[in-house]
Amino acid sequence: MTTADCHPITVAPGLNRLFLDYCAGAQALRPYYAAAPFGPGWQARPPVPAHWPELVEQLAAQNSSAAARASLDAMRSGAGVVVTGQQVGLFGGPLFSLFKAATALARARQATQAGCPHVAIFWLASEDHDFAEINHIVFPGRRDLHKLVYPAAPAAAVPVGGVLLEDSITPLVEQAWDLLGYSEAMEALEAAYKPGRSFAQAFAEFYSKVFAAQGLLVLDAGSRAFHRLGAPVLRAALERADELHAALLERNRELEAAGYHAQVAVGPQSSLLFLLDEKSGARVALKRLPPSAAEPDGTWQAGRQSYSTADLVAILEAEPERISPSALLRPVFQDRLLSTSLTIGGPAEIAYFAQSAVLFERILGRITPAQPRFSATLVEPSIGELLRRHELTLERVFAENQDSLTQVLAARAMPIDGKRKLAAAGNELDAELIPLIEWMRTLDAGLGRSAETAASKMRYQMNRLRRLAANFQLQQETSLARHATAISQALFPGGVPQERVHGAAFYVARYGLELAEKVTAQAADPCVGHTSFRL
Repeated sequence: MTTADCHPITVAPGLNRLFLDYCAGAQALRPYYAAAPFGPGWQARPPVPAHWPELVEQLAAQNSSAAARASLDAMRSGAGVVVTGQQVGLFGGPLFSLFKAATALARARQATQAGCPHVAIFWLASEDHDFAEINHIVFPGRRDLHKLVYPAAPAAAVPVGGVLLEDSITPLVEQAWDLLGYSEAMEALEAAYKPGRSFAQAFAEFYSKVFAAQGLLVLDAGSRAFHRLGAPVLRAALERADELHAALLERNRELEAAGYHAQVAVGPQSSLLFLLDEKSGARVALKRLPPSAAEPDGTWQAGRQSYSTADLVAILEAEPERISPSALLRPVFQDRLLSTSLTIGGPAEIAYFAQSAVLFERILGRITPAQPRFSATLVEPSIGELLRRHELTLERVFAENQDSLTQVLAARAMPIDGKRKLAAAGNELDAELIPLIEWMRTLDAGLGRSAETAASKMRYQMNRLRRLAANFQLQQETSLARHATAISQALFPGGVPQERVHGAAFYVARYGLELAEKVTAQAADPCVGHTSFRL
């Protein structure tokens, strides 16, 4: 049995103001997003594009299992698409990847039940080239966090999805067996992450098995076939580069004038595209150089190589997979392919959609609605018991680090008589100090300030007495430190939300493949906030 509580999104630490205002439905953000993103209007899917039959067959080639058949048949009949995605991390990546997939499935299910058939697609961000972001996974243990790192880094900054797993993956799989124990999920993990498989293939196979019962489709769009279908977006980014760059700069100025900051920096020479080097396969940013007397149409530069727009258009026509979209252009490229009804994103993605909106308008003529992914902290039974015993809320855990949480537990474990004495002393001190400071302030403003300073020192010493008593209690009960460590590492490891640190595979292995359905069902809840989800 699972139970859940919805907290305001402001409970989750580290979120930027633009995302928080978006979740709150701030009117100031309406110009930058599709209208009423939280309403049901998105369920009326965009028109079916001409390339739809070819797209579905390409997608079917990547989703050949029997579990995918119903979703593919629905697409052949014109079902719309709810899309989400993430980088192809080791062993399934962090927990929020699971939450993204579950949210997309929940929204597709809701639309279908309302008479507007939709399927969910997980877009594999296989073209990203930051290998250090995806080469590791963290699994929680009883007392420690276990970080597994894939050691064989590629020689160049190539798209990570195509990196082939070497024999060094085998000892990592064995470590995962030791940490997670036997389960269907662990069998799926071992079957997916084998030498000779690419990171994208392994990630796709694992998530296809985890969400087989829900009919999730996965898509790696890095191939020539998919880039050819999305070529009109890439061509627009080449031929209208200066127009689109100016529009992004203007959007950034608008956001800054409204008190926000641009999630993705747009520099003087930045463009919306990368070029894959013909020899090394490295993904190199294309820079846009201004027109000159020698080159009145401007030029492009990738590393040390210079190109004209015509050169790059020729590459796009012959080898479209070598032109890769940036973070701001990727959702436009994605939605040209999928005719997306709704995009599910994390906080950063939702924030930079305010910038991408100008690209949607100019290239596609519409803005795809976006909704935040399910945000949650999974609370295992043993941790839930510790929270109950120490009368801790999730908000309080997020407000403390591991050391300060230990102090909180020690203070709460103090005998009630001691607590009363400390509380009474503190209250009496304030009761005497406040009128005294006010009286001294009436005599002279400077005297009042000096009195306030002296009072602050007295209150500091009062707090020091509280800490001394708590430390003594802590020494008497060393189990409290272990409890604080367990709670912090389980719910707020290193001062970072659990969903961004712990690997999704840990929870699927521990609670079974049926966890995918439980999270999908919970993601259907209307809570636009952060959920504490007790397992």
